[in-house]
Amino acid sequence: MKRASKILIAAVTVAIIVAASLIAYQVLAPQEEKEVSLNGAGATFPFPLIDKWAAEYHKIKPKVLLNYQAIGSGGGIRAHMEKTVHFAASDAPLSDTQFRNATGTLHIPITIGGVVPIYNLPGASSGLHFTGEILANIYLGKITKWNDLRLVAINPEVSLPDNDIVVVRRSDGSGTTFIWTSYLSALSREWKESVGKGTSVNWPVGLGAKGNDGVTALVQQTPYSIGYVEFTYAEKNNLPYGRVLNAAGEFVEPSIESFMKAAAAAALTLPKGDESWSGVSIVDSIVHNSGAKGAYPITSFSYIIMYKELNVLPNVDEDAAKALVYFLWWCIHDGQNYAADLYYVPLPGEVVGRNEETIKMITFNGQRVYGG
Repeated sequence: MKRASKILIAAVTVAIIVAASLIAYQVLAPQEEKEVSLNGAGATFPFPLIDKWAAEYHKIKPKVLLNYQAIGSGGGIRAHMEKTVHFAASDAPLSDTQFRNATGTLHIPITIGGVVPIYNLPGASSGLHFTGEILANIYLGKITKWNDLRLVAINPEVSLPDNDIVVVRRSDGSGTTFIWTSYLSALSREWKESVGKGTSVNWPVGLGAKGNDGVTALVQQTPYSIGYVEFTYAEKNNLPYGRVLNAAGEFVEPSIESFMKAAAAAALTLPKGDESWSGVSIVDSIVHNSGAKGAYPITSFSYIIMYKELNVLPNVDEDAAKALVYFLWWCIHDGQNYAADLYYVPLPGEVVGRNEETIKMITFNGQRVYGG
């Protein structure tokens, strides 16, 4: 199939780039003498990748058991603040206030992916065109029909029906929502001023569903609906998804390649791992960048969020600290080899290097954990 060929080519290209960019390293992981359970919670956006990592790492370290609950970025951040998990995952970095209140927090970007508009339009396939302004107006309740003239104008080859648009959105605190609303805020002044961006917002319209899986299922079950999910969920469920207009004037198909171009065009100056990441946003960096040709505009990092000093967590001993740190080291190196098959972008070399510095900051009882 044409899409499969494109994905295969992109995956091979990504593998070559990653192999060339990663700094050679040697992991001298400790031999765990007892079974260790690591508990994490948070974003559904990277869940397919984290789930794959857990399975693959268990093959080489069978005494390390990873339990990750995909409860949404908002829930993950709360669990981090309350110190009830070893690590959280979030597609939104902590706000400055959250960062100040969670002293000693580290941000470790673990992958890059995209959020896509999905729809259930009988007879229609993938490729419907959308702009940021049109998507904002749909979610504001101002565009209510599929054959609205603004949609017809940018989809001249598609016969759009005279049916009401059923809007689907997240009901839980969500990093996917943070990415989506960041994009809408960047392209629509009305959205920015009346709704804004966040992991949870006051939605003007829409049916709520929990998690990327929940939004996917509700759109699948509801004719004439529209929603937004991380790209993997659209692909693995064979849901049609749209092309989105970028600042270069192109309606861009979401793909590993177009996510890579977005990340490259963003040219972000990344803070240190123990500094605030609240200002880091691929969306904000490229959404008005007319030079970002081929870049898909709704693209973002996903993060592991954890504490620099692990003894602040209850019931963490030296074995658990070492198991967590060496698992993270594996994730940012060997673990990246599993990203492309799941439609995520492996981390660029400069991000891996920043993560290495961050992981080497982690301590237990004041002593650095990583010894590689």
